[in-house]
Amino acid sequence: MDPDYFRSYEMCWGTLGTIRPFSNFHPDRDVKEIWTALEKKDTRTLVRILTNRSSAQRQVIAQTFEESTQKDLSAGVKKAVAGDLEGLLLDLLMPPLQYEAHRLQQAMAGLGTDEETLLEMLCTRSGKQLQETSEVFQQMYKKDLEKELKGETSGDFAKLVVALLNKDSVASSVQRDVEALCASLNGKKADPGPWIDILTSRDMNHLDKVLMHVELERGQMAEQIVEKSFSGDLELGLSILVQCIQAPYVYLAKRLATMKAPVVQGILVSHCEEDLLCIRAAFLKLTGTSLYTALQSKFKGDYLQALLAICRSED
Repeated sequence: MDPDYFRSYEMCWGTLGTIRPFSNFHPDRDVKEIWTALEKKDTRTLVRILTNRSSAQRQVIAQTFEESTQKDLSAGVKKAVAGDLEGLLLDLLMPPLQYEAHRLQQAMAGLGTDEETLLEMLCTRSGKQLQETSEVFQQMYKKDLEKELKGETSGDFAKLVVALLNKDSVASSVQRDVEALCASLNGKKADPGPWIDILTSRDMNHLDKVLMHVELERGQMAEQIVEKSFSGDLELGLSILVQCIQAPYVYLAKRLATMKAPVVQGILVSHCEEDLLCIRAAFLKLTGTSLYTALQSKFKGDYLQALLAICRSED
């Protein structure tokens, strides 16, 4: 473990992330090491540096690299590194909002849509974060994110996805919302309207109370109610939304437990400076195994070392 990591902990007391600003940061020195590593295809050095700097520091490194060499650092990584590790290092070099926009674009690219990744991001991000991501998405891809989402979805699921993208916090009483959700389930066919409207337009604490009261009224867990009342993509979307309202870190831990490389990489890079410690704790409680150990059973080589560096330590 790098001793500077522990010194950086003092700089960010209270952080729930695993990657923190490197206290002894000298971008010129990092650039020299990276330049040599790219020439020698020394992936270990690249991993050591890029996983031990905060995103803001990596942006300084990339800018300093370009000023010093008149070359683009990402292009240099593409030439020197291949496979999963290449993708991970390139992800780390993206500013956070660009990376969020990139993940959304990738989830919609090609044949078929990765609904779970779309929902993961839309359900776990605040309205402000999604608004900022939408603006960056427009700059990067010259496309409107809401229109792209509408084009990839249909029906009530499309309404849910768009409502999530534009989520806001509207004041309401818990009792009124509980009555509306319960009433929507009383017909021959459940009405998704109130579920979409209410679950995308209240703050999380309010919604947690609402769902708890709905569970008491119906005698079932909220996720069970959704599974029984709805179907298809809408059921998937509402189920994930309910999970993210009640226990977002548990939901993300379940995603990580699939040990699918794109899922693991996406969550680790997205959350490493925010709340990865909370996700690690939820993973340990959910699976009985630390995330650090679980990664070692699935991945290997320099890619594994990079993932472990982001995860940071055993629990």
